[in-house]
Amino acid sequence: MRLYKLTNADGCTKDNTQWEVGITHSAKGSQDQDLCSDGFIHAYESPLLAVLLNPIHADFDPLRLWEAEGEIIKRDGQLKVGCKSLTTIREIPIPAISTEQRVRFAILVSKTVYLENSWSVWATNWLNGKDRTKNAARAAAWAAYATNAANAAAYAVYAANAATAAAYAAYATNAAEAAVDAANAAAYATTAATAASHFYSKELDLISIAEQAIGEES
Repeated sequence: MRLYKLTNADGCTKDNTQWEVGITHSAKGSQDQDLCSDGFIHAYESPLLAVLLNPIHADFDPLRLWEAEGEIIKRDGQLKVGCKSLTTIREIPIPAISTEQRVRFAILVSKTVYLENSWSVWATNWLNGKDRTKNAARAAAWAAYATNAANAAAYAVYAANAATAAAYAAYATNAAEAAVDAANAAAYATTAATAASHFYSKELDLISIAEQAIGEES
């Protein structure tokens, strides 16, 4: 299956495994272990998701992106997958993703699990360009955070966390550190929304959402 692998500028992962064109590595541990263990080699099903989720996974900066082949043995939704063996086929260009595209992605993901009215109105206004002000984003972030504090249900907390992060990502675009903060918030919103979706017994189609976010903001 066609997959995607991130490395640092030297072609290494954090455990110092070296990747190059035509290189195959196999995991040493048992496939009965957790996904985040030596039982699996991590990869992504989409180059966009690889880059969007990099801030909360490997956090390579700078990074390189490789097209690879492997069989998926275990997965965490579409956040990442695990293979027993992975072969890097070729290096490919890193998708150019703007801060605004990251924010759009975070909002679109969060909208699938968080339906509170005032936040939804803000999200719609941000997406259609009607209101992208700092004050509106800050108010939306605080509203979602308040929902988090008021709920005991795990799914509601995760959904509110996703919405808070998405609104903060929009707020961060007005700050000097916009690129880093928005990237981190967008990635976190994705994991929180995915966690919330598990309680609904459904999987988010993160790949389609990513393609929509980048396509609409290109």
